[in-house]
Amino acid sequence: MTYRVVFPDEIIVQNLDSYGSFILMLSEPDTGKQVPIVVGAGEAQAILIAKENITASRPMTHTLMANLMSEYGLALKKVTIDRFFEGVFYATLVVTDGFGEKKIDSRPSDAVALALLGKCPILISDDVLEEVGIEHNALVDHLPEKNPSIEELEDELRRCEENEEYERAAEIMEQISKLKGEQ
Repeated sequence: MTYRVVFPDEIIVQNLDSYGSFILMLSEPDTGKQVPIVVGAGEAQAILIAKENITASRPMTHTLMANLMSEYGLALKKVTIDRFFEGVFYATLVVTDGFGEKKIDSRPSDAVALALLGKCPILISDDVLEEVGIEHNALVDHLPEKNPSIEELEDELRRCEENEEYERAAEIMEQISKLKGEQ
């Protein structure tokens, strides 16, 4: 199986459903294709925090996992997104102890967060890229417009602050400021 390096280009901060799902866009520079992967709010937050090198006051789940691996002499060498089957992506963490490698099954969202924390490559199989890759920004152009009210945004802001979702809270505060400026 052959692989290509991809980069976590962006997280589209748009609720797809009432459960708070978001879309992680992985970009492959040679073909210009993107692979959209639906991720939960917690994973989206972890990816954004790792991507922006933000340090939370207390270790979040993915940071805890990275700290545990480091404490026990394990290093994440790379992550691979290996296949797409029945609407589900499958990823693998390739971990080394300095003597050999182990492959650990993972959700792609967790794998990407750990890869960003460990500063290691994210690879996607050519088969997956061919099957689900889309032209750059093709998905963004087709997402429905959502114009929440200031009250809805303020409710979401309170929820984010209670759940310590600071990155998302900052985005919401920016949206509120823009809306208040337009009135």
